[in-house]
Amino acid sequence: MSAFAKDIQQLLVRDLKKLETEISQYADEQSIWKVDKLIANSAGNLCLHLCGNLQHYIGAILGKSGYVRNRDNEFAARGIARAALLEEIRRAIAAVEQTMPLLKDATLDAIYPQEVLGYPMTTRFFLIHLSSHLGYHLGQVNYHRRLLG
Repeated sequence: MSAFAKDIQQLLVRDLKKLETEISQYADEQSIWKVDKLIANSAGNLCLHLCGNLQHYIGAILGKSGYVRNRDNEFAARGIARAALLEEIRRAIAAVEQTMPLLKDATLDAIYPQEVLGYPMTTRFFLIHLSSHLGYHLGQVNYHRRLLG
C-alpha cells in the first residue's frame, strides 16, 4: 500500500469511528432523527450519507465490491434503529480497509473513474475530498447531537 493510501485510510477510519461514537452518544434513537428550523438533515441521514458515499466511491468504484448506492434514501430514510446505523458505519470501515491497501501510486495518480465534481481529478485528489467531506459532516453530527440530541 502506498504511504498516501495508508494515511488516508487512517484518517477515514479514525473519523468513521468518531461517527460511531457520536451516534452511540445520542440520548435516544428518536433524537438521531430530529430536525429543527434550519437544520434540514438529521444525524441519521448524515450517517447514511457518509456511509453510502464511502462504500460507493471507495468500495464499489475503486474496490469493485458490488455495493449499490441509494443516495436518495440516504436523505429520505427516517427512524432507522441505532444498531443498523452502527452496522452501516462498520460496513463503511470495512470498505475502506479492504480497498485502500489495493491502491498503488499509479492508481492514485490516474484520473478517478467518474467525474463526480464536474471536472476530472486524480484519484489522490478525490480521496482527499472524501476525507474532508467526512470531516465536514462529522462536525455537523457533533453539533446536531449537542443541540438536539
